[in-house]
Amino acid sequence: MPEIPRLLDQLHRAFDGDPWCGPSLLTNLEGVSAAQAAQYPIQNAHSIWEIVIHVASWTAIVRRRIADRKPLQPGDADDWPALPADRGEPSWQGALAELRTAQQQLLAFVETLPDEELDRTIGATFEPPQGASYTAYQMLHGVAQHYLYHAGQVVLLRKLLA
Repeated sequence: MPEIPRLLDQLHRAFDGDPWCGPSLLTNLEGVSAAQAAQYPIQNAHSIWEIVIHVASWTAIVRRRIADRKPLQPGDADDWPALPADRGEPSWQGALAELRTAQQQLLAFVETLPDEELDRTIGATFEPPQGASYTAYQMLHGVAQHYLYHAGQVVLLRKLLA
């Protein structure tokens, strides 16, 4: 089986499907209100809302890195975007919609990639000493891993809000 369908499957499972390790990111976000998403139940930790906009931002960054074939260096505002001033329900639903859009755009882009593009190295992604080069294949798997990493954080934050 070609790799692109496998990658699409993994991205889907981690985002809103049925991964083997537990609930997907969107499953863990179901039923979270704007008020809950904006809370900080752990001092010096991110809120659920911040996690959502962070994941949306990084999903878009990875898509752009692969499409442009160069390491896009995100600034702090791209890595952990600031919460909007309006933290009402419509704004929260907008953040969730942006997350879904970032995933849809990534999936649509990956569907167009030829398998040989997966082995292309995209240069250093961070400044030294953490600097490393990654292939498009590794970065796309990293997106699925990123979804599940933050899904776990959402679960813990929700438990603390209960």
